[in-house]
Amino acid sequence: MAGTRTLILVLGDQLTPAISSLAAGDPARDRILMAELHDETTYVRHHKKKIAFLFSAMRHFADELRGLGWRVDYVRLDSPQHRGGFTAQVAHAAGALRPERIAVTQPGEWRVARMMKGWHEQLGVPVDILPDDRFLCSPAAFADWAAGRKQLRMEYFYRDMRRRTGLLMDGDEPAGGRWNFDAENRKPADTDLFMPRPLAVAPDAITREVLALVEGRFGNHFGDLMPFRFAVRRDDAEAAFSAFVDTALARFGDYQDAMLTGEPFLYHAVIAQYLNCGLLDPLRVCRAVEDAYRTGAVPLNAAEGFIRQIIGWREYVRGIYWLRMPGYEHSNALGHTRPLPDFYWTAETEMACVRAAVTQTREHAYAHHIQRLMITGNFALLAGVDPHALHEWYLSVYADAYEWVELPNTAGMSQFADGGLLASKPYAASGAYINRMSDYCRSCRYDVTWRTGPDACPFNALYWNFIARHRELLSRNTRMTPMLRTYDRFSGDERQRIADSAAAFLATL
Repeated sequence: MAGTRTLILVLGDQLTPAISSLAAGDPARDRILMAELHDETTYVRHHKKKIAFLFSAMRHFADELRGLGWRVDYVRLDSPQHRGGFTAQVAHAAGALRPERIAVTQPGEWRVARMMKGWHEQLGVPVDILPDDRFLCSPAAFADWAAGRKQLRMEYFYRDMRRRTGLLMDGDEPAGGRWNFDAENRKPADTDLFMPRPLAVAPDAITREVLALVEGRFGNHFGDLMPFRFAVRRDDAEAAFSAFVDTALARFGDYQDAMLTGEPFLYHAVIAQYLNCGLLDPLRVCRAVEDAYRTGAVPLNAAEGFIRQIIGWREYVRGIYWLRMPGYEHSNALGHTRPLPDFYWTAETEMACVRAAVTQTREHAYAHHIQRLMITGNFALLAGVDPHALHEWYLSVYADAYEWVELPNTAGMSQFADGGLLASKPYAASGAYINRMSDYCRSCRYDVTWRTGPDACPFNALYWNFIARHRELLSRNTRMTPMLRTYDRFSGDERQRIADSAAAFLATL
């Protein structure tokens, strides 16, 4: 259709009616392009549930926009109009519609932003790349905050975000007189606790059509496609969040670090996939959690722990991502090069904790932050796995994973690959931590109380071997001094047994 003023490209993680590209547009004169692109499904081999979730959410959002009066050109993966990638698809639409200009909200990933910067010259059409104002701290504002600081620490950024938003503030002071209640949020869970479940949404006709498409096109990708219970419409995503507030938030703080066999969700919200694709607004959910605290429905440690994850950690890792890209994805300060073990895909391992985390990842495209950090991430760190290989695995297997959020969590928090830019110390732990925070060790064929030998928990020898291998680097980190002193108290024979046990296990990978 000739005469289109602006062609507005809406990406699959921009499913928000008030996003900047749409807020600047005019439904009467502009046209929206949305597309299911083959290149975006295969640059890593995404979990089948992740692909189905995004395609169905995109199709529902296109209908939502049409209901608001927009003209939407929606290109399905199996459409004759499909061109495979962003540049080719936009070029095809621009050739057909001849817009005066193209508008898009800043993408979340650097590789896509790099593509877009070349469109003006390639397409001969002005391209407006507008800020993504769904986030509370722009990349420029984060860079200003980071400038001149000797160390970047999330805690201080988080306090500034609390002041800026007013969340959980009593005047100039934090509610309860403390900024952070994390020390109260490390309780192991008991199997006799009542466990709520995230709201499950039955697939409608649109979703069933997408599920058939994904099974047909991506049947050899990782993960179980069915059962499929994700919300794919805004109202259902909001209902899922409300159900969390009503049934699980009160205990979220206490048990957010706990892990239980057969309980993949515990008291977690399981809404990151909705936040990260735009179905939920981060500030709005934080205000709702604050209201639950102010009205006495939930304790402060639960509300603060949740809000810190959103306005603290989520905003912080995005700031780190844009501050350090490109190049951050290849960080490898520890020089780790081991290939990713096959059991990250198959779950075929005798380590009960790793088997549980990978199995639920395969089934649900979900694992909570401690399972990612202290099970799959911790093992990779101790075993010396190539952090880029682990990064691509995390990006592939989780429904909430986009590079801006996943890469800093992997390279920085989990693998210490950035040398301490993001995390103050390596998040390495022996089997004792896993035993304290979970019941996995009870059913494991390995003995968590043994440090060495063929029946000892592999995390134990690997942990002390990690300390020995990286002694020089770790000696410069005061938080690791107690562990180095403990290792130094081991006898020479014990140190050799640790090295031998670690080598014997790693040889089996």
